[in-house]
Amino acid sequence: MRPPRLDQLDELDRNLVALLQANARENVANLARQLGVARTTVIARIARLEKTNVIAGYSVRLGQDVLDASMHAYVGMIIAPKYGADVLKKLNRMPEVQLLCAVSGEFDYVAWLRADSPERLNDLLDQIGGLAGVERTTTSIILARKIDRGMSG
Repeated sequence: MRPPRLDQLDELDRNLVALLQANARENVANLARQLGVARTTVIARIARLEKTNVIAGYSVRLGQDVLDASMHAYVGMIIAPKYGADVLKKLNRMPEVQLLCAVSGEFDYVAWLRADSPERLNDLLDQIGGLAGVERTTTSIILARKIDRGMSG
């Protein structure tokens, strides 16, 4: 079963999700105070949002100094038919793969990578290019962020 879309949630759930997106570590008492509801209501709402997979998990967003010390690259991949699931499993085991999207157009997948050095990025690209089913990759290294609306990675 698919989770409900944000526009299908009531106002309280949407506001709760927005507060958690701003600070997933906010304590329940503060959330309840900001929302004008009881703590037990917040606890129940969070549990339901997690159970219905509206909230799929919590993550760590690295500080800008850490990100600035890293190299970022997009990698477009053309995958041979029937290899998609295998490639996905292998990419999922690489912690440097920050985001992987199935896309329309020239590529089958586009991945956002973060590596600590040019050497590590080169190793990653060799690993990805060597995966069974990966027919071709095209890599673009991120030189500068011109607009950043908070995507961690």
